[in-house]
Amino acid sequence: MNEILEKILFSVGSKDFTLSQIAVFLGLSIVFFLTYQTITKYLFPTLDKNNEGQINKRRSLGKLLIPLLVLGFVLLVIYDLKLDYTFEITQRITPALSLILKALFFLQLMRLLDWIINNMVIEKYFGTADNQINVKKLGYARRLVHYTFYILVIIYFLNNYGLDFKIHHFTTKDGIQKIMLSNIFKAVLIFFIARLLIWSLIEIVLRNVYKSKNIEVGSQFAINQLVLYIIYIFAFVWGLEAIGINMTILLGGAAALLVGVGLGLQSTFNDFISGIVLLFERTVSVGDILEFDNTVGTVKKIGLRSSIVETRGNISIIVPNHLLVNEKVLNWTHFSDKVRFTIDVGVAYGSDTRLVKILLMESVEKNPYVLDYPSPSVRFENFGESSLDFRLYFFSRNYMVIEDIKSDIRLEIDRLFRENNIGIPFPQRDINLYKK
Repeated sequence: MNEILEKILFSVGSKDFTLSQIAVFLGLSIVFFLTYQTITKYLFPTLDKNNEGQINKRRSLGKLLIPLLVLGFVLLVIYDLKLDYTFEITQRITPALSLILKALFFLQLMRLLDWIINNMVIEKYFGTADNQINVKKLGYARRLVHYTFYILVIIYFLNNYGLDFKIHHFTTKDGIQKIMLSNIFKAVLIFFIARLLIWSLIEIVLRNVYKSKNIEVGSQFAINQLVLYIIYIFAFVWGLEAIGINMTILLGGAAALLVGVGLGLQSTFNDFISGIVLLFERTVSVGDILEFDNTVGTVKKIGLRSSIVETRGNISIIVPNHLLVNEKVLNWTHFSDKVRFTIDVGVAYGSDTRLVKILLMESVEKNPYVLDYPSPSVRFENFGESSLDFRLYFFSRNYMVIEDIKSDIRLEIDRLFRENNIGIPFPQRDINLYKK
C-alpha cells in the first residue's frame, strides 16, 4: 500500500509528485470548496437576515474570511506538495514562502477575531444606537479590542521572525536578566487585557446584575471600584513579571525605602485606608448629599485617596477621604432621600395664632418641590421677646436648590401675611437720654 501511495505520478522540473501528495491535494481542494460554498450559501444569508439587511457587515466579513481560507489552503498545499521555497532578499534575510504566508495568515486571523468579538459579542450584548452613553462606551471597548489584537500581532512577529532585541539587562543572584522588546509589549498587552476585562465585568456582567437586583447607584460604584482596583493590582504585578522583574526581589530590596516613604506619607496612607473603608462600609456613597465645614454638596466620585464633591454652585471640591471617615459629616440621604427642612417666622403679639398656622400651611401647599407625604406641619415654638415664634416644617427631595425653595416659601408667607394683616415685628429698643 505504501509503495502505491509513494509512487511518482509525474514530475515538474526537478520536483516529483507522488500519489499520496496528489490525493491530499484533492482532499484539501474539496474541503476548501465545500467550506466556501457553505459560507456563501448559508452563513452570509443568515447574517443578512439577523442584521436586518446590513450588507456592509457581510461584505466586511467576507473580505476577512475568504482570504483566510485561501491562505490556509495554500499553506496546507505547500506543506503537502513540499513546495516551500526561500527568497534571498539580502545575505542575512532569506525568508521562506511558508513563513511569509504564516505571517499573512496570522494577521488575517487576528483581524477576523477582532471583527467577530466587536460585531458578534460586544455589540450584541451592549450596543444600543439610540443611547449616546452606550455608543461612547461601545467605541471605547472596540478600541481596546483593536489594540489588543494589534499587540498580539506585534508580539508574534517579534518572537517568530527574529525581530526581537535586548533593551536592557541587569544581574541578579540567578544570573543575567534580560529585558527584551517583546517583554515590553507583553506588559502592554496585559494592561489592555486588564482594561478589557474590567469593561466586560462592569458594563456587561455586573450591569445586568445591577438591573435584576435593583442595586442602588452608590453600591454599584463601590463594587465597580473594587473590581477595578483588584484587577489593576494583579495586572501591575503580572506586567512586571512579564518584563522580567522579580517582584519578590524588588519588594525585599525596597523594604527599607518603603518604611521611609510610609513614614513620610502617613496622611496619604490614611486617605488610602479611608477610601477602602468608604467603599466597603458605604457610610458615604456616590450620589449622597453631604454637609461638612458649612458646605453642602453631592458626592460625584469616591477614589482610593480622595473623593469629589460638587457643591450647589457647581464647584468640584476634592476632599481627602480621611475627612469623610474621621470627621463629623452630615449625610442627608444616607437612609432616605426625603429630608426635613424648617423656616422660622415671628409674628406680632396679638396676632390670631390659628390664622397664622393656617397661612403657613397654605404657603407650602402649592409649592411643587414640597412633598405631600410626610405632610408639612407648623409648631408654635415660643413667646419671644418681641414676637410669637412659629416654625414651619416640610420635606423635600431637592436638596441642592433648597435655599431657592425656602426663598419662594418666604415670599409666599410675606404675601399671605400682608393680605391678612399679620405683622412681622422687628426688635425695638427705647433709649432714654438724661441731661445732667
